[in-house]
Amino acid sequence: MIPNELKNAALLTGLIFVVSSTAFAGGIERRGDPSQILFEEGRDYLEFSVGTVKPTVSGVPLSGIPAGPTGNIANSYQSYALGYKRDLSDRMTLAFVIDEPVGASLAYSNALAFFGGSSAEVSSIAYTALARYEISDRISVYGGLRLIGVDGTITVVSPASMPSPYSLSVSRDYQFGYLAGVAYEIPDIAFRTAATYESRTRHEFRDNGGSPFEVEIPQVVTVHAQTGIAADTLLFGSIRWREWSEFKVQPADFFSLVPGVGPVNTPIASGTSDIWTYELGIGRQFTENWSGAMAIGYERDLGDTVGNFSGTDGYVSYSVAVSYEVQSWQVTTGLTYFELGSADSSVTAFSGNDGVSAGLQVSYTF
Repeated sequence: MIPNELKNAALLTGLIFVVSSTAFAGGIERRGDPSQILFEEGRDYLEFSVGTVKPTVSGVPLSGIPAGPTGNIANSYQSYALGYKRDLSDRMTLAFVIDEPVGASLAYSNALAFFGGSSAEVSSIAYTALARYEISDRISVYGGLRLIGVDGTITVVSPASMPSPYSLSVSRDYQFGYLAGVAYEIPDIAFRTAATYESRTRHEFRDNGGSPFEVEIPQVVTVHAQTGIAADTLLFGSIRWREWSEFKVQPADFFSLVPGVGPVNTPIASGTSDIWTYELGIGRQFTENWSGAMAIGYERDLGDTVGNFSGTDGYVSYSVAVSYEVQSWQVTTGLTYFELGSADSSVTAFSGNDGVSAGLQVSYTF
C-alpha cells in the first residue's frame, strides 16, 4: 500500500510515461508497457488518456543527389487508450487495456524531393487482458494476453523504385501475443521495481500480386522503478529495450534499382539496430489536491543509416505534468518537448528536428 503522502505522486507517473515515452520511441512504437495499470490504487479503477503529437522532421539531399529539400515529412497525430482495473481480493487483480501500440504517419509533400509524393500510414489497436497475483506483501507476478491488429498504406515515388510509383494497402491483421512480469515492493517507502516482457507478434499480409510477406512487431523488455525519497516526493524511472532490428516491410513485388546490379527486392522500411530508451523523473505532492512531476528521457543516437520513412536517430526529451485530484477523480495533463537526433538516409541528411507532445489522462477510483 503506498502511503497517502505519496499517492498522488505515484499516480502522476502514469501520464509522464505515456507522454514522454511514446511520441518518438524506437521504430514505429507509440505506446509503452500497458501492465502498470495493475498497480493503481482502489478496488475499481478506470482511466482514459489521449495524446497529441506535433513533430517536425525535414532534411536536405546528400551531396550529389539531384533533388530538393524534403520539407516536413512527419504528420501530427493523436493516440488514445482506455483501461480498467479491479481488485478481486487482497492478492488478485485483473485489468483490461485498449490502446494503440504502433503507428506511423509520414508524407513527402514537396514534389521536388527525391521521394516527393511518397507517404506511409500505419495504424493499430491492441486489446490486453491482464492478471496480477501478490505472492507476499513485497513480491508479485503478473501477465496477460494481447490481441494486436495492424494495417497500413504505403506509396513510394522514387527514381530508384520499381514500379514507380509503388502503392500497397493492407487490411488489418490480428495476432496474439503475451506479456509477463515480476515486481518487488517495499510499501513503507513507496518503493517498487517491475520488469515486464512483451512478446513479438508476426503479422501476415499480401502484396499486390497476392504473394505473402510478414511484418514483425518486436519483443520488448521494460524495467520500471520508483521510490519515495522524502515526504511527498517520489523518484521514478524506466529502461526499455526493443528488438527493432527484426522489423522490416518487404513485399515481394517492390524493387529498388541498385547501380551495377539492377532491380533488387529490398525492404520499403526496416529497423537497423535494437533500441534502448531511458527515463528519469521526480514527482511531488504540493497540496492535498495538487501534484506535479518532471522527467527527462534519452534514446541514444546509434549512428545508423536510417530509412527514408524515418529521418530521426535518438532523442532527448523534457517532460512536465500536473495532476489535480478531488474525491474519486483525478485529472492529469502533461507536455513533452523532444530534441530529435540528426540522421542520414540513403539520399537525405535530416537535422535540426524536434517535436512537442501533449497528453490528458482522466481516472476514476471507486
